[in-house]
Amino acid sequence: MGAKENVKEKTRSRIKIPRKYQVLIYNDDFTPMDFVVDVLMQVFEKGEAEATALMLNIHKGSYAVAGIYPKDIAYTKAAEAVRWAREEGYPLKVEAVCR
Repeated sequence: MGAKENVKEKTRSRIKIPRKYQVLIYNDDFTPMDFVVDVLMQVFEKGEAEATALMLNIHKGSYAVAGIYPKDIAYTKAAEAVRWAREEGYPLKVEAVCR
């Protein structure tokens, strides 16, 4: 029996943690504050107080992070928020970006 036959192969498997994406909601002059709060509560599952605080951060700055998710979930939530805004006639800008 040769030395090669007694050697066990070592295999390494690396589990890759999925990259996280931030969903950003941008300020605009046309989308009502109440609608942004509703989007944050319904789409991003924020409580009323947290949604209101985020909306004020969006209003005072240029954008705020609505949430951090895996890629597919981030893009789905962003698309859902934009679709809802367009149905209501608002130009709300929401996008998912890699952290």
